Amino acid sequence: MRDFNRFYTNIIGLLDNHILDSSYSLPEARVLFELNRQSSCTAREILNVIKIDKSYLSRMLTQFESSGLIRKKTSAEDGRAVQLTLTPKGKKAAYELDTASILQIKNMLKPISDQAQQQLLLHLQKIKLILSNPLT
Repeated sequence: MRDFNRFYTNIIGLLDNHILDSSYSLPEARVLFELNRQSSCTAREILNVIKIDKSYLSRMLTQFESSGLIRKKTSAEDGRAVQLTLTPKGKKAAYELDTASILQIKNMLKPISDQAQQQLLLHLQKIKLILSNPLT
């Protein structure tokens, strides 16, 4: 498993300081993805999906706000919670990352036959199922 992880992280460049030739690290790109996936969410909701250090996320969100990527607004339902939304600049950054990721995968799969691609997708789904439900 570790051998595969090293193999795959090398193929898609996860060990680079910046992912997909962007100015964002992998954790930053992942947070932007989650913020884009949801129209509005809290830091707690992001932490529930992405298992990263709370203070690291807090620093990242502060940096995103300073860069004009996100807006913070006190929740109407719970005054203790802060709703996070992407600004147009943040949406553009998330879109560019998503587009670059799709292109990277297309280029990776291009030399692989359609049959082998289908086989690969089935195996990836099986791996996800096994790791998500280890007792079955």
